[in-house]
This record gives sequence, C-alpha cells and structure tokens, in this order.
Amino acid sequence: MHTWAFDAIGTRWRVDAAADIDRAAVSALVDDFDRTWSRFREDSQVARLRSDGRADLGEHAPAILDLYDQLYALTEGAVSPAVGASLERLGYDADYTLTASGEAIPAFRWSEASRDGSTVETRQPVVLDIGAVGKGYLADLVADLIGAPVTVDASGDIVHRGPGPLRVAMEHPADPSRAVGIIELPPGHGVAASATNRRAWGEDLHHVLDARTGRPESGIIATWAVAPSAALADGLATALFFAAPERVVEEFPGVGCAVIDRSQRIRAVRLPGEIFR
Repeated sequence: MHTWAFDAIGTRWRVDAAADIDRAAVSALVDDFDRTWSRFREDSQVARLRSDGRADLGEHAPAILDLYDQLYALTEGAVSPAVGASLERLGYDADYTLTASGEAIPAFRWSEASRDGSTVETRQPVVLDIGAVGKGYLADLVADLIGAPVTVDASGDIVHRGPGPLRVAMEHPADPSRAVGIIELPPGHGVAASATNRRAWGEDLHHVLDARTGRPESGIIATWAVAPSAALADGLATALFFAAPERVVEEFPGVGCAVIDRSQRIRAVRLPGEIFR
C-alpha cells in the first residue's frame, strides 16, 4: 500500500493506493482545477465572471454545473454556485476576514445565467463558488487519475474504490471525539459530510448559506450523504440542509443520507451502516 498525505485547495488530503502514486501528475491536476475554479485567486477563470460576467470554465464545467442545476432545482434555489458574493459579504472572503461587511445579500439567481458548453455568461458580475461540489469532484478526478484500488480522503469528502467496504465514523457535531454512527462505504462510492460547526465564525455565521437570502441555514446542524460519486455526495450533503432526506433519496437513486437537526434528532434514510441510538 502506498500512502501520501498533502495539503491542497486549503485542506488536508490523504491518498491510499495499491500502486505507486504519480505525485507530480496529481499536483498538476489539482493546480489546474484550482486555477480554474478558485474564487480566492485573481488569476482564476472564475475571477473573469467577477469582472466581466463571462468566462470559459474549461472541460469540467458542464458536469459540475449540470450537477448544480440539479441541486438548485432540488432545493428550490437554496443551493447555488452563485453564492460567492453572499459568503464574502459575511466575511468568508479571500483574506479570511471573518467579519461581516454589511447585511446578508441574496445570490444572483442562477436560473438567469446562460451557458454554452463550458462558457458561462451572466447579466452582471457574479462571484462563483463551487464549494458545495468542488472538493468531492476533485477527489473523484484524483481517484480516476491514480486508478483503482484507491481511497482518496479530501478532509472528509471520500471516494473509495475497493477492495471491500470502508468504515467511516460519523463525527458528532458537538463533540469531535464522539461518533453518532458508522457508515459502511461500499467500493465505487463516495461519502461527504457537512456541519455548521465547521467554517463557523461570529454570531451564528457559517458557510452553509441559503442562496435565496444570503443568510446561514439554521434548522439542520449536520448532514451525511453516500452516493455513486464523491461529487454527488458532496453536493447532496449541502442540499440536505434544505431538502428532506426522503426527497433526496427519491430524486437520486442509489443514494443514502442522514441529518441531525437542532433538537439533536437523527434521521437516516438508506444509509449503509449503523446509527447509534
């Protein structure tokens, strides 16, 4: 087994693979992805939308933005890639000021953007943020590049390509030393989690925003999703703050999920593994 731990796109990664890992190729892939999609870089393609309202976002744009279209419809507009300006208004900006610069602002309505292949055009400057999908999508790309059997863990966004299931602890949102359950992640699947205690700052401010209002969501405190890809799991982990688990599994066959609300009630639907009651 070959193991490599490294830092990329602002978080910690670990790769476990049966064969040698081409570290240079992985690093180049990650840098190219970041150069296209990071809203924190002035030289990214995403930055062109901020200044020009038009950008060619490259070969992965159709798949990423198609998934966002699905999440946007599932959550009636709450999950949107256009939420970047709303995050920046609340302090989650390139300088990590973590200080709100004004009242929350709704995101640009993603349904009003136009797309032609990989090119996106809006009627005004827009700050794109693919944080609800991007890390999982990149984890899938890294796994594709390395080849199975491999497990890629991008700080909790995990793609597992055998052999055998992978046991993943479900961290208690109020106590990281405890688990609320165990997920048995099947080979060929991804898992992602999201919680409002991560990337939180100020008074009731965190990274899970309702794009329709620009305000942090307050009813759900943690989510988990298991899906055929880490990208889909990542996106659904955010969508579960706004869409009931039952609706999510109805819309997306082959998916399992769980949520914890503010009353500490756990609801799990088709989640492979065990919930501790």
